[in-house]
Amino acid sequence: VQLQASGGGLVQAGGSLRLSCVASTSGFIIDGMGWYRQAPGNQRELVGRITKTGSSDYADSVLGRVFVSRDAGKNTVYLQMNSLKDEDTAVYYCNAEARRFGRSNVYTYWGQGTLVTVSS
Repeated sequence: VQLQASGGGLVQAGGSLRLSCVASTSGFIIDGMGWYRQAPGNQRELVGRITKTGSSDYADSVLGRVFVSRDAGKNTVYLQMNSLKDEDTAVYYCNAEARRFGRSNVYTYWGQGTLVTVSS
């Protein structure tokens, strides 16, 4: 499974940004997809994720401002970020949990990361 993230960039505080991540999944079924972020000096943390049934959960720090959605037909996950704050500045990584057809073992895959910089 290969993940290609896009949409990062420089945005002013209070602005919005949408990230996209497309998964190449030959021979795999994706169970869940999501977004994590890592700011300098910090550990990677969950931003938001969505299951194949559409259930989602978010970090407390982004509740009400950030929304994750998924187009299963396109193997694409989106992260809509609104009311951005300085502390949202980080490298954002998309993530997928996938398993081979007919198998039960689930593996985790990561995209290359896309930088989001929020300026005040």
